[in-house]
Amino acid sequence: MHVTFYGAAREVTGSMHMLSTETDHVLFDCGMFQGRRKQSEEKNRVIPFDPALVTNILLSHAHIDHSGRIPLMTKNHFPGRVITTRATVDSCNYLLLDSAHIQESDAQYLNYKTVRNLLMEIKGGGSGQSVSKAEGKKIRELLKKDRNELNAEAINEMIAKYRLQGVEPLYTTFDAEHALRFFDGYPYRTPVTVGQKMTCTFYEAGHILGSAFSIVKARENGNCCNIGFTGDIGRFDKPILKNPTLNFEESDRDLDLLIMESTYGNRLHEPTVELKPHLKKVVLETYDRRGTILIPSFAFGRTQELLYVLHELYDAGETPKLPVYVDSPLAVNLTKVFGEHPELYDRETHETFLEQGINPFSFRQIHFVSSVDESMALMREEKPHIVISASGMCEAGRILHHLRYKIHNPRNTILIVGYMAENTLGRRILEQGDVYEKAGRNGAAPLLKFLNKVYPLKAHVARIGGFSAHADKNEMLRFLAESNLRVKKIAVVHGEEDQALAFAETLRQKGYAAVVPKAGETLQIR
Repeated sequence: MHVTFYGAAREVTGSMHMLSTETDHVLFDCGMFQGRRKQSEEKNRVIPFDPALVTNILLSHAHIDHSGRIPLMTKNHFPGRVITTRATVDSCNYLLLDSAHIQESDAQYLNYKTVRNLLMEIKGGGSGQSVSKAEGKKIRELLKKDRNELNAEAINEMIAKYRLQGVEPLYTTFDAEHALRFFDGYPYRTPVTVGQKMTCTFYEAGHILGSAFSIVKARENGNCCNIGFTGDIGRFDKPILKNPTLNFEESDRDLDLLIMESTYGNRLHEPTVELKPHLKKVVLETYDRRGTILIPSFAFGRTQELLYVLHELYDAGETPKLPVYVDSPLAVNLTKVFGEHPELYDRETHETFLEQGINPFSFRQIHFVSSVDESMALMREEKPHIVISASGMCEAGRILHHLRYKIHNPRNTILIVGYMAENTLGRRILEQGDVYEKAGRNGAAPLLKFLNKVYPLKAHVARIGGFSAHADKNEMLRFLAESNLRVKKIAVVHGEEDQALAFAETLRQKGYAAVVPKAGETLQIR
């Protein structure tokens, strides 16, 4: 019996680990790599094993870096089921379709830019001269159906005609719809058969709605092993969700191996009690500049937390009641999923809102933006407001278009409220914005390239670490110390190499046997 670590090994995204016995191959997560486009593209397109050999997939939660490659499995002869919690099934119904749509839209947009630039060059005689406004308009009219909709058929014809290298989506909406037929949802604390001699029990992880710790009991050659997988561990005492489970059933407490995340393995968050005052400070400072606050946010979890805290601030009269635009059809749908699972809320949310007959995610200033036309109009809005838009790491989606309209204006604020993986645009905004702020915002602003164009980062960049859905170093140690688990060995995953190595060293100092596997490495359990 062994585990092979295929993704999120000494890196954060692309969670994927295989538990193998003589009779079964069960996959913990099947996530998408996120980072530099070319590198991620190469990693995501290649499944490092035959999907037809996998018995079942155990999905810890719905975030795309944990679920995003499931459609690649199901389109390549995966015979099993995706076993997860009920709330995760409901969430993936939207998240996987959105992932496919974003890939299709981004591929189409990049292909449009490639064709448009070539046609501009041809019209300019290949000498680098700019074409006339009239010629440019003709080219755009050829490649667009209207102002905001691209003409995919015309673009694809041009790619074929000029033998250009077009961008293909990783998978399509059809592929995602097909994948959703493989999902089965189960309640927490209910053993589920996942292999011939293997069961899994889910426990609340407190990370996002439906997130789960997985405890697998496997039998081979008369020996029984218990393997735990944390997925992503949530924070303690945050709004909305219950805390991570500390009390496990007696039969699940002895673990031969715990596969444990380490996203913040050597870092500490702000206390959760600081969330509201820090958000208040950013709102007031930006309002004084008559600017807009752009918040790149995961549509699932982070967006609902932001709405919850803004609702509290507005009800208490602590900030101006700026219009709040949730510019993400996905976030609208996922907020509905939250509304369908109040059984997963913590006691405070019930007391503060539900028992008063109030929806925590709805107040008068909220506007949910659905259509592209509405989104485009919002990008041009100059009155102070707040925009919450996906994706959380600024790698795709509508947030990119809001940034191209707002990133160059020093009145505005880009508010970072979550983890930004290495090589993502969000990480570059955070790091270069921090350097510029520390230099007193003197000299030339940093330059950032996205959507095939370079933009000066003149907007203020602020960060509130307390919104993170991941436990920090102390909270992960608290989980181990205060839970009733008895762990023989820990495999540290889902952390950049420096974080994972540092956390493993901390664990060893605490008396745990801890290792940090490399991608492709296999760890023998028995």
